[in-house]
Amino acid sequence: MGEMSFKRPDGGLCNGYLAAPAAGGKAPGIVVIQEWWGINDQIKGVAERFAAAGYRALVPDLFRGKVAMEAKEAEHLMNGLDFADAASQDIRGAVQYLKATGSAKAGVTGYCMGGAVAVLAAAFVPESDAHVTWYGYPPLEYVDATRIKVPMLGHWATHDQFFAIAGVDALEARLKAAGVNFEFHRYDAKHAFANEQADSMNLPPLGYNPEAAELAWKRTLAFFAAHLR
Repeated sequence: MGEMSFKRPDGGLCNGYLAAPAAGGKAPGIVVIQEWWGINDQIKGVAERFAAAGYRALVPDLFRGKVAMEAKEAEHLMNGLDFADAASQDIRGAVQYLKATGSAKAGVTGYCMGGAVAVLAAAFVPESDAHVTWYGYPPLEYVDATRIKVPMLGHWATHDQFFAIAGVDALEARLKAAGVNFEFHRYDAKHAFANEQADSMNLPPLGYNPEAAELAWKRTLAFFAAHLR
């Protein structure tokens, strides 16, 4: 458990944070994709929570060691990210690593910016077995739903000022047209409703909602149990 590195499909290295259950290395895997803050203690805690639920959880370091403390810095880091490269190389490499080192099945989940990357990765990572996205989607013109063969679960905030719910409706229509196996849930909440540190960021569009967070977590565990175990 802790800091590690793995190979991308192109042969390059990506650092990450790995949390593993006490049962050992044969547990199913989950790639956890960071918010725009980077790999901070909060997202490491999410990985540890998945580990406590019996999964090997790997957080790829998409920002290459950089962690933002305030929104302008986070936005700058996010704007510098090559989303297609992150999905097709960092996330795919993480899934491949988990499967090569003991996990028979592996899924992907992401939050905020990571949710958008998770949607892209559903098309870019054929080795993945299940995807869960939390309140984040990319520009829809980049989503080739015909390439998505993996089951998807989505958690969306109806009062999200960063990712408008109208975009969720459009994504849903695109997935339906392509025959994707997906399940979307909408919550009466703000963006980042599952981040217990959201209220401390002093950003009005963010809001931690423990009730919505717990319901979404239970649905996520049930979804992964159905597809990864």
